[in-house]
Amino acid sequence: MKTDSEKEKKLSFALNKLKSLNLQNPTLKFNLENLNTQKNQLEIEKKQIEEKYQNLESEYKALNQKLKDINQQKIEEQKKETEFSEKIDELNQETDTLLEEIDKWQM
Repeated sequence: MKTDSEKEKKLSFALNKLKSLNLQNPTLKFNLENLNTQKNQLEIEKKQIEEKYQNLESEYKALNQKLKDINQQKIEEQKKETEFSEKIDELNQETDTLLEEIDKWQM
């Protein structure tokens, strides 16, 4: 059997060997830094895209409101045209009636 001192020496040797191991992998560290840089770039691009989206949404709302206003104006103009046509028809009827009356009086 091994004595306690031999076991202790082997354990101490193993611990020293573990402590001296370089757990840092340069390739892994480079890849992590690269991924972090890409992540930051993507976050910047995401923010820019979100700002552009907000601008487009605002423009859409403004244009949509303009379109509603134009459609409302068109409806009002059509209503005025209809009223105007009705007035012209009424005047034409009154004119016809007056002409008939004049013709009666001239006979």
